[in-house]
Amino acid sequence: MPTYFVTIAGNIGVGKSTLVSLLSTKLGWEPVMEAVTENPYLADFYADMNRWSFHSQVFFLVRRLQQHHDLLQRPSPILQDRSVYEDAEIFARNLYHQGHLSERDWQSYFELYQTLTRMLRPPDLVIYLRASVPTLRRRITGRGREYERNIADSYLLDLNRLYDEWAASFTLSPVLTVDTDNLDYVQYDEHLEQIWQRISDRLHGRDYLALQ
Repeated sequence: MPTYFVTIAGNIGVGKSTLVSLLSTKLGWEPVMEAVTENPYLADFYADMNRWSFHSQVFFLVRRLQQHHDLLQRPSPILQDRSVYEDAEIFARNLYHQGHLSERDWQSYFELYQTLTRMLRPPDLVIYLRASVPTLRRRITGRGREYERNIADSYLLDLNRLYDEWAASFTLSPVLTVDTDNLDYVQYDEHLEQIWQRISDRLHGRDYLALQ
């Protein structure tokens, strides 16, 4: 079996972890969820974002780079939940736009990210799951995580905009965009099969169109 490295990207609540779990079960690939590591800066970050954003994001960047490097050593096909690229291109950039990262800190952080990611082999394919804010809100509410209840719609909208810009300009790997507003791959096996066929086509070099 070819050793594919496929990353599932997308906004909070879009269904990345669910798709990783379902596809890994279907294909026998190894699922890799987000690294769960306690960030020692997190409490300080929430108390004073302007002061601690840089420290917190560098910690997350290092952990994500370590995970990416470790995945490249594995012999089995990989399905990864969220990438190192999203930490920098979406979440750190959004902190910068909100004024929590200074121009100097943002430039230092982003140059570090660009330098280190150039040293790693990128995924064979990035699958970008898209959804409108009402769909994201419905899914976030449905999974019932207390700490997600206060996420503002405006924040989700800002992240959606950054994700769209990133996916349109990302050149390190091919990007397959999947609009999930009208897809339910939990309830309908045919929707999961539809997504897999698009992924398979792209991995084998066949032309594709973004799922609508």
